[in-house]
Amino acid sequence: MEMYDIYIAFVSWGKEGKRRPILILDEKAGNIKAFNITTQYENKSDRMRTKYFTIIEWKEAGLDKPSYIDTNNAILIPLPAVEIQNPIGKLSLTDEVRLIEFMSR
Repeated sequence: MEMYDIYIAFVSWGKEGKRRPILILDEKAGNIKAFNITTQYENKSDRMRTKYFTIIEWKEAGLDKPSYIDTNNAILIPLPAVEIQNPIGKLSLTDEVRLIEFMSR
């Protein structure tokens, strides 16, 4: 598991949750720090959209649809919630560089 890998994980909030793609940021002490990846953008507020990073090379990243990285909050996921057989993909070098620039604004 490496930084910028994309995995599927069960992400929960309260009593609910769902399987979704996540972007790996770090792994420590049995927990994964990650960002959610979503296809939902149009229905978000203007404020929220400013924190959504557009993945340009989404097919190359193993995603089925145009997708966005929600950089509003990094999430902490227990390792067992991540389907760790294999990543579904990885951000392209172009998108990695763009994400770093996006995060530094």
